[in-house]
Amino acid sequence: MAGTVSKLAAPRPAALPAPSSSLRSTALAFAPSARRFRVSLSGRARSPVIAMASGKEGNGAATKRTTLHDLYELQGQSPWYDNLCRPVTDLLPYIANGVRGVTSNPTKAISSSNAYDDQFKQLISAGKDAESAYWELVIKDIQDACKLFEPIYDQTDGADGYVSVEVSPRLANDTQGTVEAAKWLHKVVNRPNVYIKIPATAECVPSIREVIANGISVNVTLIFSIARYEAVIDAYLDGLEASGLSDLSRVTSVASFFVSRVDSLIDKMLEKTGTPEALALRGKAAVAQAKLANQLYLKKFSGPRWEALVKKGAKKQRLLWASTSVKNPAYADTLYVDPLIGPDTVSTMPDQALEAFIDHGTVSRTIDANVSEAEGIYSALGKLGINWDEVGTQLELEGVDSFKGSFDSLLTSLQEKGNALKPATL
Repeated sequence: MAGTVSKLAAPRPAALPAPSSSLRSTALAFAPSARRFRVSLSGRARSPVIAMASGKEGNGAATKRTTLHDLYELQGQSPWYDNLCRPVTDLLPYIANGVRGVTSNPTKAISSSNAYDDQFKQLISAGKDAESAYWELVIKDIQDACKLFEPIYDQTDGADGYVSVEVSPRLANDTQGTVEAAKWLHKVVNRPNVYIKIPATAECVPSIREVIANGISVNVTLIFSIARYEAVIDAYLDGLEASGLSDLSRVTSVASFFVSRVDSLIDKMLEKTGTPEALALRGKAAVAQAKLANQLYLKKFSGPRWEALVKKGAKKQRLLWASTSVKNPAYADTLYVDPLIGPDTVSTMPDQALEAFIDHGTVSRTIDANVSEAEGIYSALGKLGINWDEVGTQLELEGVDSFKGSFDSLLTSLQEKGNALKPATL
């Protein structure tokens, strides 16, 4: 790929955080003008989300526009929240302030909260084992969250308002096991606006095709390279074609392309190289690759093949920017949000990125700006010895191992907790 590297600016120093306000322990606490709310969970406070609001309190219905509303209404990008835990009603202020979907990490939620203890005790008392109890806890959260986002799903005719839940991380290398798990989750959650999350491992790409062919909507996760992303798009298209459905409008998908982790790995490689040219490219790889992924998206979702599917009601598999929190404090805290804004995309943000974007993010179409410069950066990194496919493979393995490790650790903890409860329940 040809191009120059001059116009994509180096990451700016992180903006100073806004001063915190004194917050009540209830769901919402407002300051006079740039009003903030902090949602508490079992004594554990979430980061404040800054939002302009009217003087009315309650469930957030009276809040005025935020940058999240502008992001969707002016630029066509859906802001999602990358955090789901109990009480699920804590999501209501986020929805009121413009959040249009949610991605979940159940192992993190359950392991860091005591809000699940009562239901867990009941499940163990009823004879459930630790893993069965885990899924019961997860399914309840997903169903409850789906209910909260259902109005958005209905208002957009199924284009938005989704809640994602992942199949067991233990199945990341099991093609058929993933298919069966996805079918089971879809059946037991039984909500129209649930996304079954499937990792984009080589073994699970065929799973994606089959699950889509069965009419199940999918969030494809852990995409770290353009080559794997293309395989994911093809699996979606193949699945739609193989479904045999005359109406494809209710089978949708997002492709979760991870961003900040790419810079975390490549920056280390560049620092090891140590040349001025290499060091000048730090903090640029992830956004450059993401912009090129969007170019691939535009190419694949056009032309005769796609138009034939559109006639049956097919919807594009939207790009979802994941891993949007900044890992390097020297970088601007909106580095992985501001440059990737464009129509028919999703940005899922954890507390850090969400708060930063609401406070000082820039709502402007940027996803297709400076594409030639992105090509130049991508090419320059290759010339420095960065193998993009190897980077993708390493990050995928690390991601899968991390999720498996967290899952196994939680199940061990639940098993120990369940064993401790059994004598008391006899």
